[in-house]
Amino acid sequence: MSLAETRTCQSCRASFEIDAQDFAFYEKIKVPPPTWCPSCRFMRRLSFYQERNLYKRTCDLCNKETLSHLHPDIKNVYCPRCWFSDDWDPGSFSREYDPNTPFMQQVAELIRDTPKIARSVEQSTLVNSDYINHAGMCKNCYLIFDSDHCENVLYSTFLVEVKDTMDCFALINSELCYGNVVCGRCSRVFFSEDCPDCMDVWFSKDCRGCMSCFGCIGLRKKKYHFFNEPLSKEEYEKRLGELELHSRSGLAEAAEKRRHFWLSKPHRYAHLGSKNVNVTGDYVFTGSKNSKDLYHAFGVEDSRYCQFVGMPPTKDCYDYTRWGNGAERIYESLIVGQGVRDVRFSIQTWGEVFDAEYCFWVTSSSHMFGCANIRKKEYCILNKQYSKESFDKLRIKIIEDMNEHPYKDAVGIEYKYGEFFPIELNLHAYNETQAQDLFPLQEEEAKKKGYSWRELPFPNIAPTLAAVQVPDSIHDVQDSILNEIIECELCKRPFRIVKPELDLLRRFELPVPVQCFSCRHLARWSRINPPRLWDRTCAKCNAPIKTSYAPDRPEIVYCEQCYNAEVV
Repeated sequence: MSLAETRTCQSCRASFEIDAQDFAFYEKIKVPPPTWCPSCRFMRRLSFYQERNLYKRTCDLCNKETLSHLHPDIKNVYCPRCWFSDDWDPGSFSREYDPNTPFMQQVAELIRDTPKIARSVEQSTLVNSDYINHAGMCKNCYLIFDSDHCENVLYSTFLVEVKDTMDCFALINSELCYGNVVCGRCSRVFFSEDCPDCMDVWFSKDCRGCMSCFGCIGLRKKKYHFFNEPLSKEEYEKRLGELELHSRSGLAEAAEKRRHFWLSKPHRYAHLGSKNVNVTGDYVFTGSKNSKDLYHAFGVEDSRYCQFVGMPPTKDCYDYTRWGNGAERIYESLIVGQGVRDVRFSIQTWGEVFDAEYCFWVTSSSHMFGCANIRKKEYCILNKQYSKESFDKLRIKIIEDMNEHPYKDAVGIEYKYGEFFPIELNLHAYNETQAQDLFPLQEEEAKKKGYSWRELPFPNIAPTLAAVQVPDSIHDVQDSILNEIIECELCKRPFRIVKPELDLLRRFELPVPVQCFSCRHLARWSRINPPRLWDRTCAKCNAPIKTSYAPDRPEIVYCEQCYNAEVV
């Protein structure tokens, strides 16, 4: 087994370590060690993930209008119904390998020339849910992303089995929620964080199994608490009624009181669920073990550097972002899942796929190398089918060529075998993607790293209502608000209130927002700790900890033992 080594990242030039356990994994799946540091590898994968910016365009097969996460400048885009149909032959786009052209460039040209799906949705499972992406099994949903099995949900991301909910991130098995991040099995929970198994809870953090609590932090199985103070049912309801949460001014005042109160209390060093064994990272939910550097992960085993993997089981994976559901031995891949094994350097490869490398939108296939937008095939290279013997021989030849004559991008970075797709071949601009949410860059910074940048569309519609003109209280809002175009108080983008949104706001007795969906999305992200761990010491016992709370943040951060001794 190789010993640990310190190397220099090709992208950011910082040093990073590859330890003995990492080398063992790379040797097992027969790939070279990475040349980019973990953060740059994660950023690179996220730059290929675009979910929220939806463009109107025409399907290049049926000529009907469709929505797409691909910019209208990108050609050969089919609506979901056409892409999954038998009206075109993916094999007709096959091509011979050209040893005189870098293989990465040939794959990029294949992706460019083959029909691409407009949105990542299971169209047959959707009911009245056109404005969604990376989603399936949804009914009456609007602007939700990376979600499944939802009904009457709006403006939310990363949800599973959620009903009658708005403006949430990372929510499972819940209903009647608004403004939450990282919660599960909740009902009537509002503006709260890391609060599983709760009901009728407001503005709270890390409260578990609680009911009728407001502004609380670190409570367990409590009822009728107001800023951690126990009250009678009558006194609790009296104080809650005095807050005027039906108005934006009342919500803002409550949120400010909550912020100050939370800062006076200890915070757990990481967001960890139960039944985790020998794990490190943050937002590691139930059932992970023997894994390091996880981020928003559930049921991950014997893995490292995995993010947003939420459908177990996931085993023996490195540098894997999004999905799961029976994934094994996945490396440097994005949006891969559902019974997949031995997938490397691939995007959107799913549905019982085995042994795939450098693949883009390949489904239900095996032994695929450098293929794009193809289904139910085996032993294919650049979409051309071979015998097993010819496939194995040509694959070895291509890998040799990739190492001897690697693709080199405009900023001088080399892409030998073992690297993810070159970032300059990305279909998306950096500022369109989730990379900008977690690793925000200015245009000049992004271009310096080799990423592209695109001016995002701004609706050419004149607002009819300024933010200050929107009634403060939901009680004063008339149905005519549905005919207004509101100017966002932050970015000035015009936006509308849709009827299902107004219906939910009235049901919750919450005010109409005066920030557009994008600004509210960014506000939710600001409440989520970043995918980075710092070395700190526990504020109580001075024990060393690794935490996603940066050293300059104001929160009081405790180690596991000290925090557990204080929660009530």
